[in-house]
Amino acid sequence: MMTFLQELEAVLHNDERFVSQDGQLLKPRIQDAITRLDSDLLRALLASTSLRSYFFKDVDGITVFDQEKFMWVVNSKEFLPDSYTSYRNKIGLSANDHDLLTSSNEVSLVWPYKDCVLEGGQDKEDEKRDEVFYNETLAPDEVGRLLAPKVFSNAIRYTAEGEERVTEFDEHDNLLIKGNNLLALSSLLERYEGQIKCIYIDPPYNTGSDGFNYNDQFNHSTWLAFIKNRLSLARRLLADDGVIFLSLDDKEAHYCKVLMDEVFGRENFVADISHKARSSVSNDKVISVSHNHLLMFARNERRIYTQREKYGVAKDTSTFTLKDDRGYYKLVPVDGPGGARKGNPYYEFLGVEGYWRFSKETMQEMYDNGLIVKQGKSLQQKYYKSKAEGQRQTITTWWDEGLLTSSASSELKNKLDLQFSNPKNEALLELVLEFATQSGDLVLDFFLGSGTTAAVAHKMGRRYIGVEQMDYVSSVTVPRLQKVIAGEQGGVSKTQEWEGGGSFVYVELAEQGEKLMRELQDATTSDEVQVVLDRATERGLLRPSVLPEQLATSSSEFEQLSLDDQKRTVADLIDKNRLYINASDVEDTDLGLSEADIAFTKSFYQKGE
Repeated sequence: MMTFLQELEAVLHNDERFVSQDGQLLKPRIQDAITRLDSDLLRALLASTSLRSYFFKDVDGITVFDQEKFMWVVNSKEFLPDSYTSYRNKIGLSANDHDLLTSSNEVSLVWPYKDCVLEGGQDKEDEKRDEVFYNETLAPDEVGRLLAPKVFSNAIRYTAEGEERVTEFDEHDNLLIKGNNLLALSSLLERYEGQIKCIYIDPPYNTGSDGFNYNDQFNHSTWLAFIKNRLSLARRLLADDGVIFLSLDDKEAHYCKVLMDEVFGRENFVADISHKARSSVSNDKVISVSHNHLLMFARNERRIYTQREKYGVAKDTSTFTLKDDRGYYKLVPVDGPGGARKGNPYYEFLGVEGYWRFSKETMQEMYDNGLIVKQGKSLQQKYYKSKAEGQRQTITTWWDEGLLTSSASSELKNKLDLQFSNPKNEALLELVLEFATQSGDLVLDFFLGSGTTAAVAHKMGRRYIGVEQMDYVSSVTVPRLQKVIAGEQGGVSKTQEWEGGGSFVYVELAEQGEKLMRELQDATTSDEVQVVLDRATERGLLRPSVLPEQLATSSSEFEQLSLDDQKRTVADLIDKNRLYINASDVEDTDLGLSEADIAFTKSFYQKGE
């Protein structure tokens, strides 16, 4: 029996205008014909009973053609489908109310729900698979539970004395979360919306060649969707005077700037900071790239502009070598910058003519108090170290000294005995946090990686939240922060006079279907895929639209799929709303949560008895 799509293909093949020399349908010609409401094509569609019922409807005795619906079908990936798509359609998956499974206009344009779920199967530095991201388009009505707050499990507080299980969250705790960062961000909103002073992230660069432990070879549009989902939530977490820094290279930085204009508003762009990230030269390039970008946006640019005296870095006081009874000082010109153009007064003082910063009366008073001195044919003002130490210095968009990634990698290995490719330099994060935050401010990094942001924030007396999904959080990130507590002297420890101390709490998003996704990724045979499918079925973790009796992998259609397509099919079947356990289900005894997990989750969301 001919299916609906086969009938449409047959009708179109009967019109030689739409068929190439090798027998393939020419979609652009079909689209052009239907845009013109080509009479021959309409008659052919009307002649088919099934196509007539699908593309036409009767309105008071008049037959009306649904042009938009026809174009949607022709443009869908299910038109002339492969075996994987055919099988997936047959078992009942549908993203919307249409008969066909596809990314309809409604879904593809709703970016906050178009997500790439990061699979955390890589736990060795030398393992780099072609596909560790599950890229899936989800319809708006499919994310009702996906972004709901999640249960926290296995909470452990690390201090200088060791580690202990905790059942109650302290609002002063530094927090390290293992789990999908999109879902972690949506959970953090419950407690931290509008409270984060500074966000720094170093996401996958999408180069395919930088050795990043994430597989960063995204499709360009998918990468932008992946980033936008997270930035949309991050914006809500920022305080009104908060800022975000996003580290990228030339591959995606300029596209991401446009994306961030959309998310944060063009008026809230602050700067594109370039910093020297590598010293080696690539001889296979026309121009060897040595810099990375830091895109900086504010939650409210006007708010931070009015508070600009709070932003900047401490002034260099090493040049304050002169001393009098008031303390150390240096001499600076008292000339009025800009002269007459800036409205500075012009007069003679102590035999020197010129434009001056101050009125003649003020100059005389400062001279009488020993604050202005004559040096040859010029006048100089004493600038005291005590005053400089209370001010911040405006910085430029080029950051150079001591920020190389290579030096960060070697230091992590040699001083901390930890292996990690391309960690960010602690000096870079020191600059970011010194510029944008003050002691006690809350800092967030939801691509935490080896933990550089958390390590520097800890040493600088900032509170911090870090999110990381990859398994190296246990072998690299946590041990690094333990060494920080113990007083390690790498990175910025000396400049920050760090001697150790403090604490942080490590927690995990309580998994439900996520573990099955990892098992599926590791499957090497059809039998192993079947085991995952059986477990998902038994635990009620399939999409609601799927009937278990339709899923027998012994069917000839399923067996004809490649192993990769079998895995993709089962991955599609697993309900993405149930990757992790929702906080609303924390007391469901069937989920097997411990009393400690239940207590900590309630404490975090302030859901006491």
